[in-house]
Amino acid sequence: MEIEEPVEEISDDFVTQTAWKNFGIKYLYPWQRLVVANILEAYDYHKNIADYEDIGEADDSFCKGRQIVLLPTGAGKSLCFQIPALLLDGPSLIIYPLLALMSDQQRRMEEGSLRSVTFRGGQTDEEREENFRKIREGAQIILANPEVLQSETLLNQLKDVGIKHIAIDEAHCVSEWGDSFRPAYLGLGKVIKEINPPVITAFTATASPEVLSRVAEILFEGQAHVVRSESDRKNIIYYVRYAAAKKKEALLLSRTEQRPMIIFCGTRNKTEDMARELNMCFGPGTARFYHAGLEKAEKDETEKWFYDSTDGVLCATCAYGMGVDKKNIKTVVHLEASATAEAYIQEAGRGGRDGSIAKAILLWSPEDSLNYSVYKKGSREAALREFAETDTCRRQVLLDALGAEQAVCSGCDLCDARRKEAEGKKPQKSAPSDWQQAYEIIRKARNYYSEDDIEAELFERMNERTRQLLGLNIWTHKDTVEVVKQLKDSGRIELDNFLWKGRLRISKRKNKEIR
Repeated sequence: MEIEEPVEEISDDFVTQTAWKNFGIKYLYPWQRLVVANILEAYDYHKNIADYEDIGEADDSFCKGRQIVLLPTGAGKSLCFQIPALLLDGPSLIIYPLLALMSDQQRRMEEGSLRSVTFRGGQTDEEREENFRKIREGAQIILANPEVLQSETLLNQLKDVGIKHIAIDEAHCVSEWGDSFRPAYLGLGKVIKEINPPVITAFTATASPEVLSRVAEILFEGQAHVVRSESDRKNIIYYVRYAAAKKKEALLLSRTEQRPMIIFCGTRNKTEDMARELNMCFGPGTARFYHAGLEKAEKDETEKWFYDSTDGVLCATCAYGMGVDKKNIKTVVHLEASATAEAYIQEAGRGGRDGSIAKAILLWSPEDSLNYSVYKKGSREAALREFAETDTCRRQVLLDALGAEQAVCSGCDLCDARRKEAEGKKPQKSAPSDWQQAYEIIRKARNYYSEDDIEAELFERMNERTRQLLGLNIWTHKDTVEVVKQLKDSGRIELDNFLWKGRLRISKRKNKEIR
């Protein structure tokens, strides 16, 4: 489905009029109209099922109202369940993965005309009763996370309020997290059965066929209608930068690329470490960190800081940004690769929500290549290695992993370079990576450098580069040790054990060109 340009006039249909009256939205994209229509038609089907049976349309009753919706990040997903919530004659239950996201959405709903309540862990009996009073008085939205819905008491109470629509946001978490650290996701199928609403919609920005199948199995007993918009975010330009000392490369990118910027890190400690280095190099207030281990007040403060910032750098785990709407992020850097292609697209899609061009930059090392080599070619886990090491089109690798069709690349470093060459222009080449430089030094002076020698040489060369770009020496001896270690571990270099004992040379076992 191609993204169409919105029209300025306001349609006179009741769905668009509802969007305009309540949210000030003059138009709906085609996929929004399709999803809303599916929800309303499915509700009408279940409400008037006897009439459908009379005309022979009841055979599809299980899939009626059971849909998985794939919408790109920033495509206006919330309207797809907020508009029906205003039109249905009973409340909608919206299931979110994160408390921060629930709070953000409730704030937005209160700014509009939707009345909502939130159920979360740790509430008192009085708070729960107040929520049910608001529902009886007409609150249209009930917000909850999977964990709180495991309470039999709460579930029994919710069964009695006449829920008409359940929407599961970020539904890929059912597959990604349910089998690991959030088993409550695997219980959502039971929640759906217990409440048994007429309509259930699972929303996600990206999902491979395997993930879609798993989501359908857990939530819908394997049967669901899939609504897919265009998977390709054309304003996201994909790049790969090769680096063994990734934090040093991220420091450079924080100064050479546009901000606001997110640097996604693999662990909580790495977010804190990355933010600390940024602040040490470029001054306090340059960066902050965000992860699931922060207190709520700390998360709220950091979210507000980044939301208001025009040039800040946020170092975060994937706990940040799952639906939190900061539109003007210009650059998304991944210190570590995401687990799957769909997770990478989801996180890269935090950039450019205002429609402007944004860069998604993956840092890739020899160690990454080695770690990802254990995965079978063509598997979901192997997609990021193919993305990082392809010589064709990075965008198409991601789309292939999602089962999408061939697309004309709207921007990746490889295709952009080829286009410039075809136009007779000289493509701009980035400087050789730290490990490429070390490799070339050893190749040209075979059997000359010891490990200590090459580490010292690289230390001088890399700091000379950062002095030119940043006016700072940021490389340490520890960084150069890591570069040499990764070249050895990957089998690209080795120590001579004979005439030039203790000296480095290009490996005879793996003497091939590297990126």
